[in-house]
Amino acid sequence: MADTGAINDTGIAAEAASEAMVGPRGARPRRMLSRRNIFLYGTLIVVAVYYLLPLYVMIVTSVKGMPEIRMGNIFAPPVEITFEPWVKAWATACTGLNCDGLSRGFWNSVRITIPSVLLSIAIASLNGYALAHWRFKGANTFFTILIVGAFIPYQVMLYPLVIILREMGIYGTLTGLVLVHTIFGMPILTLLFRNYFTSVPEELFKAARVDGAGFWAIYFKIMLPMSLPIFVVAMIIQVTGIWNDFLFGVVYTKPDTYPMTVQLNNIVNSVQGVKEYNVNMAATIITGLVPLIVYFASGKLFVRGIAAGAVKG
Repeated sequence: MADTGAINDTGIAAEAASEAMVGPRGARPRRMLSRRNIFLYGTLIVVAVYYLLPLYVMIVTSVKGMPEIRMGNIFAPPVEITFEPWVKAWATACTGLNCDGLSRGFWNSVRITIPSVLLSIAIASLNGYALAHWRFKGANTFFTILIVGAFIPYQVMLYPLVIILREMGIYGTLTGLVLVHTIFGMPILTLLFRNYFTSVPEELFKAARVDGAGFWAIYFKIMLPMSLPIFVVAMIIQVTGIWNDFLFGVVYTKPDTYPMTVQLNNIVNSVQGVKEYNVNMAATIITGLVPLIVYFASGKLFVRGIAAGAVKG
C-alpha cells in the first residue's frame, strides 16, 4: 500500500512538472497599445473631434460679447460669459419686419410638428400593419406606389401642392403645412412599420384570429404593445425631419406662420446693422435643441427599433 501511494505521488508530481513546463493556458492577453487599438481609437478620436469642434465653436461664441469676438480667436474660451446673445436670439432679434426673436417661430414649429408627427405615424402604422398581415386586393400595387413616392424629389411636387392647397383654401396656413408633412412622411414610415410587423411571429396573429379578434382588436391589443421601439424610431425620424425643415416652411407658409428654421435664416442672413455672430450662434443652437433632446432621451429605444426589424425586409 505504501508503494502504491508513493507511485501516485510521483505521478502527480510528474504531471504538475509537465504542466509547469507547458506554461499557462487560455487566451493570450492583448496589449493595450497594439496597432489595432491605436488605429481604432485614433480614428474614433479624430472623427469625434471633427464633429464636436464646430459645436464647441458655436457654444463658446454664443456666450462671448462682440468686442471679444472681434479679437479673432474663435477657439479661445470666453473671458467673460454673457447670456445676452441667447436672450436676444429668443426674444428681440429681428426676423424681417418682426423683432420678437425665435419665440414666435418656436411655437409655430411646435404647432406644426406635433400634429404632423402624430398623424403620419398613426396612418403609417396602420398601413404597415395592413400590408404585413391583411393581404387585400391591390396591396402590392399600393405598396409599390408608396415606395416610388419615397424617391420622388420634393422639388417636383412643390408647385402642384401649392395649387392643391390653394384650391382647398389652406395655402399659407399651418394646417396646409401639417398636411404636406403628413403626406411626405407616409412612404418611408409605411416601409418601416411594414418591415417591423412582418418580423412579428405570425403565430401570434393566427392565434388572435382563431380567438375571434378582428383588425382593430389585433392592432390595439397585440401589435401596439409590442411596437414601442419602432414607434420611437418613427418619432425621431419625423421630429428631426419636420423640425429641421426649411423648404416646405418657406414655400407653404407666410411670415406670421413661419417655422423656427425660416426665422433662423432671416436672423442669420439679415443685412441690417452689425453682424452679431454671437446672436447667430445662439439662435442656431436654440433651433437645434428640440431634435437633440428627443434623440438623447430615447436613443436606446431608437437602436432597439432599428435592430428589431426597422431596416429588415
